[in-house]
Amino acid sequence: MRHEYYYYTKEELLKAPKLPIQVLEDNQAVFKAIAQEMVDEIKRKNALGERTVFICPVGPVGQYPYFVDMVNQENISLKNVWFLNMDEYLTDDQEWIDHDHPLSFRGFMDRTVYTKLKPELVMPEEQRVFPDPKNPDRMGQLIAELGGVDICFGGIGINGHLAFNEAQDELTPEQFKELHTRVLKITPETRTANAIGDFNGALDDMPRWCVTIGMNEIYNARKIRLGCFRDWHRSVVRHAAYGEVSAHFPVTILQNHPDALLRFTEFVANLPD
Repeated sequence: MRHEYYYYTKEELLKAPKLPIQVLEDNQAVFKAIAQEMVDEIKRKNALGERTVFICPVGPVGQYPYFVDMVNQENISLKNVWFLNMDEYLTDDQEWIDHDHPLSFRGFMDRTVYTKLKPELVMPEEQRVFPDPKNPDRMGQLIAELGGVDICFGGIGINGHLAFNEAQDELTPEQFKELHTRVLKITPETRTANAIGDFNGALDDMPRWCVTIGMNEIYNARKIRLGCFRDWHRSVVRHAAYGEVSAHFPVTILQNHPDALLRFTEFVANLPD
């Protein structure tokens, strides 16, 4: 079956998307927009004397250097900010991969974010949270204790997954939306795409397991902000914006979210000649 929306021109793509979209000039513009929204929300909540709770990805990651620079330059306190990371790769024994593994999301956040922030500004370690394969229910409990998530930031996988919420054709969209934080096996499509994008094509060394925050936790965030910039995102954003709502392509479920926005580049918006 041919999916006509995969071949939409930029003009057709922008005409009547079912999901709010925004086209920005290039990767840097997308990353800066994400970083700016992170900073703006933290400043707003700080002014109110309230905590800020984000679900944060390691992919996209280009926003973090901009975020770090803004926080350090403006001396923005993160003491009342919680970063709930989306996911982490696991070993075959379903333990977190080593912090020093080149693919470790925990290691990435430490190297790229937490150790780059001024010590007097960075949030306490207990406010830098990753889903725990030994206690996956804790993430949902923590979100409830914190009063919900202000903004969930993320990207979209090649099969439409958010975090590692892989497609499950056997589920209805309503059933998929109720999936909570859990351990699962990564699909071959995702392992291949991530090996190409993040690991120099070393497919045989890609982890096979992950722990992921659930679609339930993502969908119930007050705002959801996604960024896309890779070549294969051309089809992904078209499916997200025009496909039918389904667990086959999970991001389509966000078509029903009250405040979701998908940002992507001119490169993604335009198909090659």
